Amino acid sequence: MALGPAHVLAVLVGLFHAALFVFLQGRAGGRTVLVACAAILGAWAGDAIGGRLGVDPLRVGDFHIISASVVAWLGIGFVAVIAVLGPAPAAEEPQ
Repeated sequence: MALGPAHVLAVLVGLFHAALFVFLQGRAGGRTVLVACAAILGAWAGDAIGGRLGVDPLRVGDFHIISASVVAWLGIGFVAVIAVLGPAPAAEEPQ
């Protein structure tokens, strides 16, 4: 089984943007894994969208960097919005 370069670059781009989000946010708490997964899947989907549209001026081989980055940030934003809208963690009762 061969792993294509688009998959590897999607993981690298996604992890870079997830790390940048955590750095800018200061923390991500328990949703760090979700942010990383959303960024990786977003980068992979962004590359596919950029390939279909053919308008991405910055590419590494056949990998569309700008569209992958934009859609990775859309995935991160989706996770961040869902985390804010979701239920708040339960507070511990004093003993």
